[in-house]
Amino acid sequence: MHSDQQILRFTPFGIGYTLFHHAFMNMKAILEQKKLDENALRLAEDQRREIEKLYKNIIELERKLDAKQALELEKKEDLEDLEALNQVLVVKEQESNDELQKARQELISYFRDRSSSAFIGVMKMGDLDTKPFDKAMKRRYFRNEADEKALELCSLWEENLKDSSWHPFKVITDNGNLKEIIDEEDERLKGLQNEYGDEIYMAVTDVLEEMNEYNSSGRYIVSELWNFKEGRKATLREGVEEISKQLGFSKPKRTKVDTRCKGSNCQKQDLSSSD
Repeated sequence: MHSDQQILRFTPFGIGYTLFHHAFMNMKAILEQKKLDENALRLAEDQRREIEKLYKNIIELERKLDAKQALELEKKEDLEDLEALNQVLVVKEQESNDELQKARQELISYFRDRSSSAFIGVMKMGDLDTKPFDKAMKRRYFRNEADEKALELCSLWEENLKDSSWHPFKVITDNGNLKEIIDEEDERLKGLQNEYGDEIYMAVTDVLEEMNEYNSSGRYIVSELWNFKEGRKATLREGVEEISKQLGFSKPKRTKVDTRCKGSNCQKQDLSSSD
């Protein structure tokens, strides 16, 4: 015997139910698949946006990197340009210094063998003054012997001054700057002062300071263009002006244009008397 359900399956109603059930299940599967597809699409869209965002970030980082590299390259090129310019300036400065030194030596050569009462001349830096030695020896010996003793002592200290291994100086700080001064505790200098007095001591220390300033490495006499009136190194201009004076050349008067005149009536007026 067949059950009611089995019989129902073969009835028109039962067939319709089965078809409806299959259709429902298919629809349900389609909806679920559609939902899955929508989720997949949404996920894919999210991933696409993330990828686009990442790509934009990469582009921006590359742009910034390019800009940074370009700036660094520009800085490097600027630095190279500055170094090249600095090198050119150093060379030009050296050339100018060489020319100035050459001109100074020519002036020194001119004045060296000329004795006059001019204010500008040649000072021998490191030349030991013999007068204090003569005075000191004359206080100890008769005239002829004093001259000989003075010459011997002066010659001895000229040799001492040339001794580059002897460095009777000490370093102090003066207004934040390092400075070398005579070391008053130096044994040779103390012995000289104790035995022969302050005049000879000062003559020797003055020469030591001159040598240390003008030729510390060589310790020999250096000729310098000198302004005897003011007790200092003379400028090139002072030397040239002194030569012009000796040769009878006068400095040309400066002329100025009187800006108060107008048009063709303007003439150069000699206003040098008003300077």
